[in-house]
Amino acid sequence: MSVDLLILGAGWTSTFLISLCEERGIRFAATSRSGRDATIPFVFDPDSDDQTVYETLPDAQTVLITFPIQKGGASQRLVEGYKSTRRNKMDKVGFIQLGATSIWDPTKTSEGPSNGPWCDRHSPYSHTARAVCEDELLALSPSTPAIVLNLAGLWGDQRLPRNWVGRVAPTKDALRSKGSLHLIHGIDVARAVLAVHGNLSRAQGQRWILTDGRTYDWWDLASGWGAPPRDAAISISDSKNVHSSTAISVQDSEDQRGPQPRWVGELMEEQGIRALPRSPELLGRALDSREFWTTFDLNPVKPLLGCC
Repeated sequence: MSVDLLILGAGWTSTFLISLCEERGIRFAATSRSGRDATIPFVFDPDSDDQTVYETLPDAQTVLITFPIQKGGASQRLVEGYKSTRRNKMDKVGFIQLGATSIWDPTKTSEGPSNGPWCDRHSPYSHTARAVCEDELLALSPSTPAIVLNLAGLWGDQRLPRNWVGRVAPTKDALRSKGSLHLIHGIDVARAVLAVHGNLSRAQGQRWILTDGRTYDWWDLASGWGAPPRDAAISISDSKNVHSSTAISVQDSEDQRGPQPRWVGELMEEQGIRALPRSPELLGRALDSREFWTTFDLNPVKPLLGCC
């Protein structure tokens, strides 16, 4: 058996990717720890040199690693284990690793904010254990084409950012410290993965930032969405003995949307912010992902504020 794309770790992101593969007629296989939902049982042990665990995996043109690797040398073990157990000696197998954009933060890198709040894929980044392992994978190129896609906050389907406000800003002080938010929809992650799969030579040996091309302001979102309690909304159908619209009890805006919009107004007054969203300089961190989209001649199809 051989496939075009092998997905190691069928998690949330893979639901969008599998659907797009089926739509485009791309042959794929996916793994999970338990083998659920017709996936292949597979568990990666970063400390093990046992290559027999790879024997059940199909040959693939591209292998997508969706789980983080944080053990030195583990990326090379995975690549060697997979390649050494191939039954049909294929041309170069490409590897795509999904990472996170949290490694870019101009306020935390030792080099300092060289370009103000803006970070692109060439900017200094924090060498976390995960980032170091990604670097080890990239170092295998060009003999083994390897690419890292560093993803912004994932959203889509039932995973809606407007539902995060209550957790992110449960108090005014918590909201005070919130700056920028960067996002990418699951379908755009899937489109990006397949674009790289089809054009490995454009991307190999490199990191890429993946966002929807926008920098959101948490104050702006909290002001617009709020965080209503679960039982805040009163359904007219649940209201008994109501005979006219004037008799319906309408809750005030804070009951409906929570205190966050009021807190935002107070913070704006306290800090002299005239309008939202705040500038990138005030937000402290802004990600520039343009190079990926132009390199692969794509545009994000799911910008947050246009979709929910």
